[in-house]
Amino acid sequence: MSDGRLLTTIGFDADDTLWQNEQFFRMTEKRFAELLADFAEPDHLSERLLEAERRNLGVYGFGIKGFTLSMIETAIQVTGGRVPAGVIEKILDAGREMLSHPVETLPHAREALERIAGSHRILLITKGDLFDQERKLAQSGLGELFDGVEIVSDKKRQTYERVFAEYGDGPERAMMVGNSLKSDVVPAIEAGGWGVHVPHELTWVLEHVEPPSGEPRFKAIEHLGELAGIVEEIG
Repeated sequence: MSDGRLLTTIGFDADDTLWQNEQFFRMTEKRFAELLADFAEPDHLSERLLEAERRNLGVYGFGIKGFTLSMIETAIQVTGGRVPAGVIEKILDAGREMLSHPVETLPHAREALERIAGSHRILLITKGDLFDQERKLAQSGLGELFDGVEIVSDKKRQTYERVFAEYGDGPERAMMVGNSLKSDVVPAIEAGGWGVHVPHELTWVLEHVEPPSGEPRFKAIEHLGELAGIVEEIG
């Protein structure tokens, strides 16, 4: 695919770009607040949990397992070490439920992939727990559409430089599509590629950054059904 086109390789984020993810974290956090209602107000508990998640990212990485461990840590802290064993058990049950929840693909996901799969290299570039992301990809039914799958510990400029050089013609001829400006769009542009933001109604607070509005390689669409037009426009 190294013809005269400007764009030959397109990477897709997975969670909240191709399938639902954040809504299950929000539902579990609400359940967590109910379990700890006798020890902390929901807003305070949410703040403490976010602090734990931020603190633990470098240790546990992204994903449900790290989230579950952060909930347990927060429960121990807000109860002064007196959290009942039954509460810990229910937190673990909630984490297991998240890890087995059926995959719900988002509108236009398959259509968008199929429309460009024949003319471009299609990659899945996602961060999170290896087993969980492999499970979701298999259940999504989208796996056969990708030319490559990269499950990484984090997404930075160097990540896109490496992946787009390995699978494509370098980041300058690549595009990254995702719901996170911080993880999907900004570092891909920093690497020299295009970044397409597809907003999701729920985005984790630690993924919030300002959009790179002045960047010529920044694009924003309302949903994946608009992606093929962007790809054709770039050429």
